[in-house]
Amino acid sequence: MPFLTNSHTFLLRREWIDMIRQTIQDVVSSITETCMEEDVYVTDEAGMHLPNRGVIIGIIKDLRRVIFPGYFGDENISSTMPGYFLGNMLTHIYEALRVEMEVAYLYEDKGKTDRETISRRAREVCERFISRLPYIQKMLLMDVQAGFDGDPAAKSKEDIIFSYPGLFAIYVYRIAHELYVQNVPFIPRIMTEYAHGKTGIDINSGAEIGRYFFIDHGTGIVVGETTVIGDYVKLYQGVTLGALSTRKGQQLAGVKRHPTIGDHVTIYANSTILGGETEIGCHSVIGGNSFITESVPANTRVSIKSPELTFKGGSEEEKDSLWDDDL
Repeated sequence: MPFLTNSHTFLLRREWIDMIRQTIQDVVSSITETCMEEDVYVTDEAGMHLPNRGVIIGIIKDLRRVIFPGYFGDENISSTMPGYFLGNMLTHIYEALRVEMEVAYLYEDKGKTDRETISRRAREVCERFISRLPYIQKMLLMDVQAGFDGDPAAKSKEDIIFSYPGLFAIYVYRIAHELYVQNVPFIPRIMTEYAHGKTGIDINSGAEIGRYFFIDHGTGIVVGETTVIGDYVKLYQGVTLGALSTRKGQQLAGVKRHPTIGDHVTIYANSTILGGETEIGCHSVIGGNSFITESVPANTRVSIKSPELTFKGGSEEEKDSLWDDDL
């Protein structure tokens, strides 16, 4: 290998830097051109941009401190000034949520409506949402009771509030649903996808879920947008309440495509129930691993036939041989 002088090394390094710089410039030019051509990218026209995901997550955390004081902060509503804490928190939440709502409305509107009208809409919807918090709290306390009554492993209702991922997913859903029914864009989905990522439980904010709802274990549960769930319903891990087919895409927007679950229904692990016309009657029990695409009458127990199990080996020698074969 020939000896390289310092000047040679400098020239080679300079040439390499120029090559990298040109490559980066070419990539920047290409990506910028694509961003300008495709309408999916945010270009910040007239100051418009998407809501801040971090702020939305902060609102979820702050609302949890209001609805369940003392669990996720050091506040204590039995102290001498509980009103100060709640009032201060709600004022902060209102202002943060109002700003993000206005941002969401402005982005969705794309300049068709004047700024003052959008600002007024954000204030009104945000105020209506805040006024619904006592109702949401009562619904969540019934969900906590459902969890305690339905899970023999629960040591206390405090255990459920503080630790259960199912309750967290339900909490976020109930918050997001109030915004969904008021047609707030972007924010409800940001909320439920945050819960989805944290828990593995995917509840669309458009679903209608009654009181005393319990999710046991929860991982892998999917509840579609047009699902209707009655009162006193219990779901286990891996349950899917989905659509029969979504191949028509946006043509199905607004169409009832997910099932209706009656009151006092239990659906066991890894069951799949599909279709907007599929109804599960009240007081029914759906056994694990069921696949259902048609309605089930009330007071029905559905189960799949257990597969036949084959046992080989009896003696210790045969057992050892069996393990060797498997390995």
